[in-house]
Amino acid sequence: MGTKKMSVGGIISNYGMYIAFTILFVLLSIVSPAFLTSTNIINILRQISVIGTIAIGMTFVIATGGIDLSVGAIVGLSGVVSTSLVAGESGMPLILSIMAGLGVGIACGMFSGLFIAKLGVPEFIATLATMTIARGLCYVYTDGRPITGFRDDYKVIGKGSVGIIPIPVIIFLVIIAVGIVLLNLSKFGRHVLAVGGNEKAAIVSGIHVAGVKFSCYVLSGITSAIAGIILSSRIQTGQPVAGEGYELDAITAVVIGGASLSGGSGSIIGTVVGMLVIGVMTNGLDLLNVSSYYQEVIKGIIILIAVLSDRLKKR
Repeated sequence: MGTKKMSVGGIISNYGMYIAFTILFVLLSIVSPAFLTSTNIINILRQISVIGTIAIGMTFVIATGGIDLSVGAIVGLSGVVSTSLVAGESGMPLILSIMAGLGVGIACGMFSGLFIAKLGVPEFIATLATMTIARGLCYVYTDGRPITGFRDDYKVIGKGSVGIIPIPVIIFLVIIAVGIVLLNLSKFGRHVLAVGGNEKAAIVSGIHVAGVKFSCYVLSGITSAIAGIILSSRIQTGQPVAGEGYELDAITAVVIGGASLSGGSGSIIGTVVGMLVIGVMTNGLDLLNVSSYYQEVIKGIIILIAVLSDRLKKR
């Protein structure tokens, strides 16, 4: 009997997220006829592609035992910089505006990584400072006004599609593939998990802990910048307020996906499933006309359950 209980507990512990997602998907398919349509499924994938892209980078940060609160502000800053450079007929070539937006993400990630990995500033404080500075720069750069009037070639990034698959979804899939290779199939990924699992043991093993942490924050900055470019293209405006609150959604997806906030664990596939849980739940509740206020309450409860599950798993 004890063995059976352990077996059931193990199944719930290891596959509970996938079971919950399957149940949620089936229930919404039954209660809402509009849910299980190709148009709605593609719409869900398009909706989760921006925050999902951020969450892939966040997975690496959380796997080291860190956290990045600056990702939402980086989304806004990279978006306004990129859109400003392609605004008007005399705007820069598309590739240069994209590179500038990515450069913003890299610079912000390096800034956080320098203080965390090299100077020993706590992750919460360092990324909170980066968030505040980046958001302030959004308003300084735009004078608090949205940027509009940019060219059609930039709009294709967020609004275009290849067949029935939106380009943001294609970009998201590419980032997922790169994330899997980096975290699961490379020495860098093994070092990331080792640093999060036991930093002192990682140092003894010869792992350059500071370099690993620094790289993870740069990676988080890059994925946030990509998300910012996609979002600004999709909404067809560079908004200085873009990305507010996205850090919480990204962290939620990673935690629901099975990553431990204390570090040492994390999975790209788990993060994707966590993002799908959020996306499907939000979409289904919208179809059922449930207030967004209640959705926030539900999301908070899900975070608590995911964290509690992680704590119980370690006992």
